[in-house]
Amino acid sequence: MIDFRTGLFYNKLINARLQQRGYIMRSEDIAKLAGVSRSTVSRVINNYSNVPEETRAKVLKVIEQHQYEPNSFARALAGKKTDTIGLFAISMNEKENATRIYQNNYFAPFVDAVVDTANARGCYVLIHTVYSPDDFLKVKQAFLQKRIDGGIIVGTQKDIGIVREMVGLESPLVLIDYDISEIMAEHLDRNHLAVVNSKDYDGTAEAIEYLIGLGHKEIGIICGRMNTYSGRERYMAYVDTLNRHSLALNEDYVLQGDFLKETAYEAVKKLLASGGPLPTAFFSSNDDMAISAMEAFSEHGITVPDDISIAGFDDVQLAARIHPKLTSVRLPIYEMSKAAVEKVIELCDSRQPTFSTISFPARLVTRDSCQPPKP
Repeated sequence: MIDFRTGLFYNKLINARLQQRGYIMRSEDIAKLAGVSRSTVSRVINNYSNVPEETRAKVLKVIEQHQYEPNSFARALAGKKTDTIGLFAISMNEKENATRIYQNNYFAPFVDAVVDTANARGCYVLIHTVYSPDDFLKVKQAFLQKRIDGGIIVGTQKDIGIVREMVGLESPLVLIDYDISEIMAEHLDRNHLAVVNSKDYDGTAEAIEYLIGLGHKEIGIICGRMNTYSGRERYMAYVDTLNRHSLALNEDYVLQGDFLKETAYEAVKKLLASGGPLPTAFFSSNDDMAISAMEAFSEHGITVPDDISIAGFDDVQLAARIHPKLTSVRLPIYEMSKAAVEKVIELCDSRQPTFSTISFPARLVTRDSCQPPKP
């Protein structure tokens, strides 16, 4: 059974197959075969809720039997909207694995939330993953071939050149997690562009303040990638909060994790192997690294939170299920995804270039992984 809920359409492949048979199935043909109106077919394709299940099943059966796909490419050539947006997830630091983007605790929720929100708005989503700089060609092609009306990029690293190139395509674009000051410095705010962020600095500062309030004075950090906006914001909040309380920053306790489980695990193992003293608490720039750190500590007989406290960031589903349950800063993924979809649709409907920004609060969720240090 073809899953039309995802909105992933491969028009060239389908149409080529149909042309080989000597015809291209139209929505009018589907309507006749299913015994429904053309508008009903449209509502089924767009996953509208106001369609009886029996009717929906009848239409989907005909669609599957005849391998029908909406010809969005032809619509674009006619100067019409395709009702399709692109979602481009950038993950250039993980090891090669074709499914890793969907197993990632950061990207997978974004994909789900964007698709659900777009479907509810009557839009399809074309998803591309960017695992290397060369993969940006796929992003450019989606815009240049008019397969999408606009795009959302999540996971953008500090590469204003690529952003400038994308903006130069003069198509609506939304960036999730990007430094607004870079956009302004390059005067890219004169384009069809929007930036959606979370208030990572405030959320991190709240987590460090919480650890200090528990009595911790030696606090380490497992850093994310510093070439990302979120990585820099979380690190700076850590440094600034320690400074506000006149607490020393011990460079030995600053571990490079790059937002990756394996890298964080090895960094903690290296610290433990050094035989030096440990901080009484760690803040991890994401939950994946925090959980890996907890595993490394456990292997060395160090108990969380009895021997060392740890707090994370993102509040992934696993955070509330592991033992001990992980204290974490909740990343407002649903709110950010919904805003990104609404922004890109708004930009697609706007004739004049507009620029806007929105940032959502990131709040600390306290659980069992932190407690006052031992006397």
